[in-house]
Formats: sequence, structure tokens, C-alpha cells
Amino acid sequence: MIKSVNPYTGKKVNTFETHSPQGTGQIINSVDKTFRTWKNTGFSQRAAFMLNVASLLRNKKEELAKLMAIEMGKVVREGIAEVEKCAWVCEYYAQNAETMLENETIETQYAASFVSYQPLGIILAVMPWNFPFWQVFRFLAPTLMAGNTAVLKHASNVPGCAMAIEELIREAGLPENVFRTLLIGSSQVESVIRHPAIKAVSLTGSTPAGKSVAAIAGSELKKCVLELGGSDPYLILKDAPLEQSAIICATSRLLNAGQSCIAAKRFIVVDEVYAHFLEHFTYQMNEARFGDPCDPEITMGPLARTDLRDELHQQVLDSVKNGAEIVLGGEIPNLKGSFYPPTILENVKPGMPAYDDELFGPVASVIRVKDEAEAVKIANDTPFGLGAAVFTKDTITGSRIAELELDAGCCFVNDFVKSDPRLPFGGVKLSGFGRELSSHGIREFVNIKTVVVK
Repeated sequence: MIKSVNPYTGKKVNTFETHSPQGTGQIINSVDKTFRTWKNTGFSQRAAFMLNVASLLRNKKEELAKLMAIEMGKVVREGIAEVEKCAWVCEYYAQNAETMLENETIETQYAASFVSYQPLGIILAVMPWNFPFWQVFRFLAPTLMAGNTAVLKHASNVPGCAMAIEELIREAGLPENVFRTLLIGSSQVESVIRHPAIKAVSLTGSTPAGKSVAAIAGSELKKCVLELGGSDPYLILKDAPLEQSAIICATSRLLNAGQSCIAAKRFIVVDEVYAHFLEHFTYQMNEARFGDPCDPEITMGPLARTDLRDELHQQVLDSVKNGAEIVLGGEIPNLKGSFYPPTILENVKPGMPAYDDELFGPVASVIRVKDEAEAVKIANDTPFGLGAAVFTKDTITGSRIAELELDAGCCFVNDFVKSDPRLPFGGVKLSGFGRELSSHGIREFVNIKTVVVK
């Protein structure tokens, strides 16, 4: 059985029967059979289906947002925004996939030579709970528009969200087995990857999970795209607009209760403005109101599970034990639910979890540096490389640092890191490889085929 538990009340939400190995194989075979016809549908037909999905998402956004709130604690206002973004990515690929995948003529000595982009087959998605709709749809929209079919192994604490996505696809009129959810545990993922009908894997999750999936996929010579953890640095330079920067930084750190791979995590502040930035930042972090995620007045819900909250708190305690100082928060509140308060640590040094590791919750590490050069050095002193941001009034300097000096897949100037259907998204180093979204994302799971005619 797979069950979901409300992280606010601690009560069971729902239970689902897991698929047996035999049942899982039957689903995969059905999706493979559907691929043989789906790959031959035209882009206009696929686009019409995808626009139906977008329409359904918008019509059901309040219902789906409430489902996220009760399964993993996301506040309703953020859940509605997430569903709207899912509709956007469906519309984006409905409108642009055909152009992105049109044949590319290459001038050679032959009568004709061109590159064609052909679907591969079934793509397996292994997805996390923190953005239970967006993570799936940013994979699913380009995958289906490219002519592939897909199966999903979602996080075990959001089975209701997983089944809701399957129902949405079905209700939009797509073929019955163009997309299916596999209700299985993590231990069964390896056998699914090794199934002959599975042609590639997309995983969003932790670095250890990514290494495991990559090893299995590699042993089968199957491609994978990995979007993994992050410890995103935000550089506050001496000419940064401090009040506005603090608002943006706090927004990024507290979004989804801090449970985001691309949330701001390390705030690297030049000494000249350190005190003033910390004052503004502390005020903004302290403005959060946490409570029932279904309450429209609440800005931050509980963490998704109690064990995750306890692990985060231990990271804070270990950092303090090693010399970090608490500016704000740092204590588990006496409330029902797996809450953790907005927390700020300073005097953060190498060797502390707050410096070395990803803190997956509303905990900010503030690091004082003497100048821009040291800020860049500290920013890159991490095994991760997903996102980064620079705050400065000098956008030429900010652009130079973002483009040439920061080791990350997504670098923003004067804004927090976010994904956008129009822009490629992904990381380097232990944050993974491959790209999602944009034309780069839709071309990850196709056969880039050369055709030559003499």
C-alpha cells in the first residue's frame, strides 16, 4: 500500500494499492503499444490534446492546489500558481514543438541531407514531491509533444497528485495509455529502467538518487536527464539595492517552505553592506506567517514530512555546535504539523552543514566576504551547481559574473532563480546533467537522425 499523510494534521489522506511487478509490466507493455500509434500522430493533433490539458488544469486549479496542500503542505496560493505554470508549459509546447523539431537542412555535396528528430519510445519519469505537478508537466509536455509516451514513478507521499495527473491526461482525450502512473516503491525503479520498452529516464531528486539511476541507466545504455540538489549562492555586492534585494532573497528562501532545489540557500554578502543587508533580510524572513496551508492568509506551510523537518533541524544544531550563530528562528515551534520557522544563521564556515550541504527548508546561511572576488570564490566552493544570483546596480558587472564566473546552470541578475518554459533548465557538477524546457529540453529524448540522399 502507498499512503499519503497530511503534514499539517498528521492524519492519513488516502491509500492506494501498489502495482505488482506483473501489473507494472502490463502497464509498460500497454504504453509501448500506444507509442506505435502515438508517434505517427501529427503535431497539430498532439497540440490540440495538450491545449485541452492546459484548459483542464486552469479549470481545476483550486482543486489541485488543495490536493497539494493536504498531501505535502504547499500553501494554496502557491499551489494555484504551480498549476497555472503547468498550463503554461502545455501551451508553450503545443505552440512551439513543431518548429523546434522540424527537419534541419544541411548543405552538403549530396542531393539532400538533413537532420530529423524522431521519438524514442517510453520515457520513465522519477519525480519528487516538492512541486508535484510542475516537475511532472515540465517533463511530460515536451515528451508527449515529441511523440514519445511516458510512465511516472512519483514520490510515495503524493500518490493522489500522481493519480490526478493521469486522470487529467485521460480526461483531456489523449489515448488511454499514452501516459500512466506506476504506483511502486523506490526498490522497483531499477527493474522498470531495465525493461526493454523503457528507452530513457528523467529524474528530479537528490544527488544520491541521481547517481543510482544514472548507474542503472548507464548499464543499459539508456539516456538519462538528471535535475538534482542545489546549494544556490546569492551574491550581494556593495552597490546592491539592499531593501529590494532582501525582499527577493527572502522570497526565494521561503518559497514552498524552502523546499526547492533552486531556492536561495547561501547569501554571500560583501562586508561594506553586510549589516544593512542582514537587517533588511531578517525583517523580511520574520514576516512569514506559517500555519494551515489551506488558509489563504498563510504564506508558509509545514515541511512535507516530520522526518524531513527533524533532519533539517539537526543540520542547524550541528552547524551551531561548530560555531554558526542563530540570528532568527532555529527552534521547532510548539505547533501541530511538521513546521520549521524561517531561520537565519551567520558566521557560517566550511565544515558546517549550513556551508557544505543542501538545507532543504527555510534556513538561510549568511556569509560575510571582503569583496566581489571572494564572493565569487565562496559561491563556487560547493559540489553543487544548479542556480546562482547576483545583486548589483551595475548590470554589466552582474552579467559578467553570471555568464563567466559562476559555476551553475542557471544564473540570474537582480532576481531569484526560477524555471521558465522558454529557457533551458538544469545544472552542472553534483546538480546533474541534461536540460529540461525550451528547445533544448524537447530534444533530449529524441533520435537526432541524419538522413542523406545521393
